[in-house]
Amino acid sequence: MQNIQTALGRHWAASAAGDQIAEHEIYHDDAVCEYPQSGEIIHGRHNLHLLRSHHPGKPSGFVVRRIVGAGNLWVTEYVISYEDKPAYTVSIMEFRDGKVARETQYFADPFTAPAWRAQWVGRGA
Repeated sequence: MQNIQTALGRHWAASAAGDQIAEHEIYHDDAVCEYPQSGEIIHGRHNLHLLRSHHPGKPSGFVVRRIVGAGNLWVTEYVISYEDKPAYTVSIMEFRDGKVARETQYFADPFTAPAWRAQWVGRGA
C-alpha cells in the first residue's frame, strides 16, 4: 500500500508540474483510461502520454484534495484549472502489480448552490 501511495504522490506531482515522462511511469504499457463523459477510451500508456502531451493548454492550477484507497483500488479527488477555470476531477485507478492497469476519470464544472437548500448546508472550499 505504501508503494502505491508513493507512486500516486509522484504521479500527481509530475502531472501538476507538466512532467509528461514522470507522470506516465505509473501506467502499465497496456493500461486503459476511460473518460465516460466524452465516451473516449484510451488504450495503452503510449497513447495516453501522446494525448496528454498534445493538450492545447497548460494547467494554471492543480490541487489534490484527497487520495483514498486500499489494495488495488485508489481514488483521487483533485481540481485542475485551465485558463483559471476549475474542473473538479475524480480519478479511479485500478492497479495490477504496482502499476495502473485501468483508470476512469470524471470531470465536473463548478456550479452555484441553489438558495432553497441553504438552511441545511455549510460552505466548503
